[in-house]
Amino acid sequence: MINPVGRSIEFHQRIPMSDFAEFALHNALLFLALFVILGLLIGSEVLRRLRGVSTLDAVSALRLINDQDAWVVDVRDGGEYKAGHIPQARHIPFAALKERLGELTKAGDKPVIVYCNSGATSQSACALLKKNGLANVHSLSGGLNTWLDARLPVSRKK
Repeated sequence: MINPVGRSIEFHQRIPMSDFAEFALHNALLFLALFVILGLLIGSEVLRRLRGVSTLDAVSALRLINDQDAWVVDVRDGGEYKAGHIPQARHIPFAALKERLGELTKAGDKPVIVYCNSGATSQSACALLKKNGLANVHSLSGGLNTWLDARLPVSRKK
């Protein structure tokens, strides 16, 4: 084939995988970061399922609070709790959860909704509560951030 300038153009047929392999070699750190992020995402989901932790979105949590008088437990630090929390939430910091398990046994058969800022700590808290005999425990998926995104009320009392 001849280009407009009059020179011949050689076509090199490349196998697409070789281009990909070359790109991957030149961007090894990028691919390493991609695989680490994928591993963390998949790992956290697998861990959540292995722990048997049920998650709720903000609307489902509100429905449980209103319909079944669910207990709400905030496992964040004191300063975060004072800055704003779900109304009627009991503040039991994650660090003190094991020592204060007795307070939550008073919930009986009522659902217990646990939350933190993003949902990661609350999943660990739910696993601890389930391990210690509380069966009807749920984690607020996305934590208080999800609650705020849904424009649900927040209290600054206490």
